[in-house]
Amino acid sequence: MGLRVFNTLTKQVEEFLPIRKGKVNMYVCGPTVYDYIHIGNARSFVAFDIIRRYLEYKGYKVTYVSNLTDVDDKTIRRAQKMRITLQKLGEKYSDAYFEDIAKLGIRKPDINPRATQHIGEIINLVQTLIDKGYAYVVDGDVYYDVSRFEDYGKLSGAKTEALKAGARIEIDPRKRNPADFSLWKKQKLGESAWDSPWGKGRPGWHIECSAMSMKYLGETFDFHTGGKDLIFPHHENEIAQSEAATGKPFAKYWLHNEWLTVNGEKMSKSLGNFITARDAIEKYGSWVVRFFLASTHYRSPIDFNDVNLKQAKRRLERLLDAIEEMNALEETEEKDADSEALLQQAERVKQRFEEAMDDDFNTALAISALFDLVKEINQYVETHAEIETETKRKVNDIMERLVEDVLGVAIERRKPESAKLVEDLMNLVIDIRQQMRERKDWKTADEIREKLEDIGFVIEDVPEGTKWKIKRKKV
Repeated sequence: MGLRVFNTLTKQVEEFLPIRKGKVNMYVCGPTVYDYIHIGNARSFVAFDIIRRYLEYKGYKVTYVSNLTDVDDKTIRRAQKMRITLQKLGEKYSDAYFEDIAKLGIRKPDINPRATQHIGEIINLVQTLIDKGYAYVVDGDVYYDVSRFEDYGKLSGAKTEALKAGARIEIDPRKRNPADFSLWKKQKLGESAWDSPWGKGRPGWHIECSAMSMKYLGETFDFHTGGKDLIFPHHENEIAQSEAATGKPFAKYWLHNEWLTVNGEKMSKSLGNFITARDAIEKYGSWVVRFFLASTHYRSPIDFNDVNLKQAKRRLERLLDAIEEMNALEETEEKDADSEALLQQAERVKQRFEEAMDDDFNTALAISALFDLVKEINQYVETHAEIETETKRKVNDIMERLVEDVLGVAIERRKPESAKLVEDLMNLVIDIRQQMRERKDWKTADEIREKLEDIGFVIEDVPEGTKWKIKRKKV
């Protein structure tokens, strides 16, 4: 079976069939640049970065577009509060966003359109909706008439009748229906504004994404993604205005990630549990945070807490230690049954990893398969001092492709010359310590071991001699 995805639009798992063979067009709702991204944002961006990586792993050429919302109610209020221009605010938090996603190993989108740089496209789209009878002008404001779009509610399940009684909509008696939403907002005192056929104003939030996604990906594209909280009203309204304008399906597959909670509660500043991505990275390390977020299927809830992060750290260290210890073995050209068995297990794990990812990008199951290989590697290292060169190369290649290329977690490597120098120096110290032991100078021997442990080396005396390894630093 090929790749299957859960489509929010149809509420079922479907076989993935790209619109154009070998190519995937993907739009990810990006941040509103009025503050630092929080750990919930990071969950979404990591999830869709992994999906992008896996599509490329499968051989697709992916065009990945993710917008920056740099003009809306939130950005305007924040700029006014900070007494800076909208442009300065956008620059400050866009730069912070790019810094944070880089630390998390999230690859920069192919295109990062900003709403303020696409006012012309937005105005043209709004005018098209007016001309087709889906939008109306009221004293410089432009509204979308939801009653004109028969399929309104097909993504979220919300029907017009239900929307009238308490949905997240603006209350405005000038609207034909309470559920109608803004396409263009008339300028208010002190707000940034642009010229339009309806007077000075600014775009509504929803129309921005429709205009930018269709400009770069076409009127119909493969994937539209975002957090579960965007299903309504944002994505529902995007569908209504885009399909009304073009008469074509907007996005073929809709993917949404589940909620992230903090210590079992919804994250909010009022509860004092609001965590920015950069604070999480500072406390736990970027790779631990990414590995933690990747370890749960994107459509499953995830709870951010100390216990779970510490467990993620231990698991990641176990994974990386296994790779490092295998690479520390001497290489040999001689094949043996155990070496061949290890390689076969690696190939089986690769297949299981792919099967898990083909099942709606199930990273939890994919990572579980990786730890079966970790177990095999550890057993091999415990009983062998050498590894066949080709086996080592192939196992490394599998791990690199799955861990680094797909999951996006960096595998640390020491430079060969540095590794050789460390090995020679440690062998010298071990020899000196052994001489102390033979002289029954246990105090000096213990002091050497303790000092080595203080600087990051683990020393273990076994019947065959003394073993050592480097204690992994915080990841």
